Amino acid sequence: MAATESTMLELGVKAPDFNLPNTNPNFAANTASLADFADAKALLVMFVCNHCPYVIHLRSALVALANDYAAAGLKVVAISANDADNYPQDGPDAMREEAETYNFPYAYLYDESQAVAKAYKAACTPDFYLFDGGQKLVYRGRFDGSRPKNDIPVTGDDMRRAVETVLAGRTSAAEQIPSMGCGIKWVPGNEPAYFG
Repeated sequence: MAATESTMLELGVKAPDFNLPNTNPNFAANTASLADFADAKALLVMFVCNHCPYVIHLRSALVALANDYAAAGLKVVAISANDADNYPQDGPDAMREEAETYNFPYAYLYDESQAVAKAYKAACTPDFYLFDGGQKLVYRGRFDGSRPKNDIPVTGDDMRRAVETVLAGRTSAAEQIPSMGCGIKWVPGNEPAYFG
C-alpha cells in the first residue's frame, strides 16, 4: 500500500481559516468555521476520509481522543477534501453515514473545492494539525507509530502527549514525526504544487 507523508507545515503559523458544510448530524450547525473554535484551549484539525485504510485503522482511537480531552478544552474538527466524483464513498452522503455510524463527537466537514486542504498544505489522510489557544500551530505529525498491518498497537501516544502539553500551557515536543497515509484524492487538474 503506497503511503504519502505530511508536508509538516511550519510550526507557529496561524490556523488557516475555513467555513465549510458540516455533514455530522450530531451537530445542529450546518456549517463550521475556524471562528467557532475561538474558545478552545487546543484545536485539532484532522484531514481524513471514509475509505482510507490508515484512517479506518485509527477511527475508534480518534473518537476516543476527542471524548477523553473534551472536558479539558480540546476541540476537534475533521475535514474530508477527497474528490467525491471519483471517490463517492468519501462524499457528503457517505460522510454523514460514517459520522452517525461511529458517533463522531466532532464536526465532519466537506472541503469540496479542496481550498482548505491546500491552505493547510495537507497531503495525506490522516493529516493532523494541533493548534494552541491562540490558534498557532504547535504540533503536526503522526497519531502514533501504528499503521495497518505493522502489528504496533494503536495508542495515540504521540498525539496525546502533544495535546496534554498544549493543554498544560507548554510548548509541544520538538521531535515531531510526519503523519503517513493515503494521498489526498485531488480533483484532476487541481493538484497543489507542494503535492508530489
